[in-house]
Amino acid sequence: MVGGAVLATPTVLRAQTQTWNIQSGWPSGDIFHEFAQDYVNMVTSMSGGRLTMNLLPAGSVVGALELQDAIVGGALEGAHGVTAYWYGKNKAASLFGTPPAFGWNANQFLGWMKYGGGQELYDELVQDILGLNLVGFLTGPMPTQALGWFRQPITSPDEFRGLRYRTVGLAADLMEELGAAVTILGGPDIVPALDRGVIDAAEFNNPSSDRHLGFQDVSKHWMLQSYHQDAEAFELSFNRARYDALDDDLKAIVKHAAEAASADMSWKAMHRYPPAQKSLVEDHGVNLYITPDEILEAQLDAWDRVIERNSAENEFFARVIESQRAWVRDVVGFDLINEAPKRKAYEHFFGEPPFPVTAL
Repeated sequence: MVGGAVLATPTVLRAQTQTWNIQSGWPSGDIFHEFAQDYVNMVTSMSGGRLTMNLLPAGSVVGALELQDAIVGGALEGAHGVTAYWYGKNKAASLFGTPPAFGWNANQFLGWMKYGGGQELYDELVQDILGLNLVGFLTGPMPTQALGWFRQPITSPDEFRGLRYRTVGLAADLMEELGAAVTILGGPDIVPALDRGVIDAAEFNNPSSDRHLGFQDVSKHWMLQSYHQDAEAFELSFNRARYDALDDDLKAIVKHAAEAASADMSWKAMHRYPPAQKSLVEDHGVNLYITPDEILEAQLDAWDRVIERNSAENEFFARVIESQRAWVRDVVGFDLINEAPKRKAYEHFFGEPPFPVTAL
């Protein structure tokens, strides 16, 4: 005989789901937009679909330089960009995306953000000093960026005088110190400006992105190595009210997915950038040049002036610089005496790198 106990039917609670509109600062075919897609895919997967991010390419809602205002105004829930794009609000912003060339790489820079007090300083700038309804995290260490694409390669710092040059953030201040006439443009606008002769030279970022934007169609001279953006990372920024309204586990996912995507991006760049650079040379006839030491030394001297001037004018800028210097002094100092020389080992086994460099 079946017992008389009644089994209660469990109440199934359907988890609430929500969708955020996120715009990147990059065209849909650019590897940067792909990096952004990798991040939003991680958030969707980690959250079990409770938080879905609808990723839009550059220009879908606003231009690449207006992303922050669109988030604050509520037109977007978030963005994937770089802090240099909003340094006009406070030049210290660029210190969280394109800091001075202190000898660190971008991964060491992200280490400062995580463990050297960088995140706390970023939050202070965004929320306390600027009073913006934003929360943000840095992600994705970028390799050293090239000096740029030129009509003809340059051989001395004097050739920057009067040169109409595109860059962003504190790199604009740096190049102006060298005498360039700087124009700040978002990624999709650079090649058309170079093609029309509005600018004489420009940099963007990496062989994959530069090839996608079409630099090789308007210039055959690409100068590698520079101190203008020697350590850069992406910024993921979100409407703070929407972020604060999330359950605690979703907040953790939004934050820690940025760290997971950061690692994955660095590995994907290793896989994708070398063949893209080979393609520029072999398929498009691009000449590679190594920036002369004289120009690199002039950039470092210009960094001294940029740092001194902005630190004198902006107390917060000075505090960030002090924090970065303290981190680099120990972290990079440690590496310099502990890491074995990589070029020596590479040349022992492989000889010269398989990328033909044109002599200046």
